[in-house]
Amino acid sequence: MFTVRIQSEDFDASAEASALTRGRTDVGAVVTFAGLCRADDAPGGAPLIALTLEHYPGMAEEEITRIVTEARGRWPLSGATVIHRFGRMTPGDNIVLVVTTSAHRGAAFAAAEFLMDWLKTRAPFWKLEEREDAQDWIAAKDSDDDAAGRWS
Repeated sequence: MFTVRIQSEDFDASAEASALTRGRTDVGAVVTFAGLCRADDAPGGAPLIALTLEHYPGMAEEEITRIVTEARGRWPLSGATVIHRFGRMTPGDNIVLVVTTSAHRGAAFAAAEFLMDWLKTRAPFWKLEEREDAQDWIAAKDSDDDAAGRWS
């Protein structure tokens, strides 16, 4: 089972992982990554009040499906779920979920890292930080680009 969803609603990481393994005896590894909205990303700066994520409906699903298909070609996955939320989120809220399953842990871990590196750098989402003193669109980080570059 391979699933991509873009949604405003929260998700249950445990339920999503369970859905990928239910009734399966060929799965030997499940890797789950949940990205959360954190309160502060700027040392000494004003605390984050909210993060608003925007996307292009249709395009985001298509691009994420394409990269999941690429992951399937690179590793022997038995399943993957990618859920990315949009809308306004506050610290502690779930933002993104990547779950990968395979017969062996190496493939599940590598595919999950590949998917997250791609989501951080190439997925068509825009993030607006809301702080007490300002609102700013978040620019891409060189460190994220460096991490994604290892998959080229």
